Amino acid sequence: VGEELRATQILMFGNPKLGTPLMQAQQSAGLDLPLRVVSFEDADGKVNVVYHAPAELAAAHGVAADAPVMAKMTGALGKLTNKAIAAD
Repeated sequence: VGEELRATQILMFGNPKLGTPLMQAQQSAGLDLPLRVVSFEDADGKVNVVYHAPAELAAAHGVAADAPVMAKMTGALGKLTNKAIAAD
């Protein structure tokens, strides 16, 4: 489209063992699945990794924040993003 954009990557990932129980609790949660993480370079050259916390997804769809699937989803997302930002 002829537009400029600093380096940006979008990672989408899903796991039926996590997503299905969430959708069984509230099918509208499927609107926000698979989960997405965006990595982008800001104007200063710093790389940022951002995502919506699973607790936000739970609140948006009326799922209890302390539901077991939410803890699993939060843990999986944390492992993924921590690995991505870890220094080599």
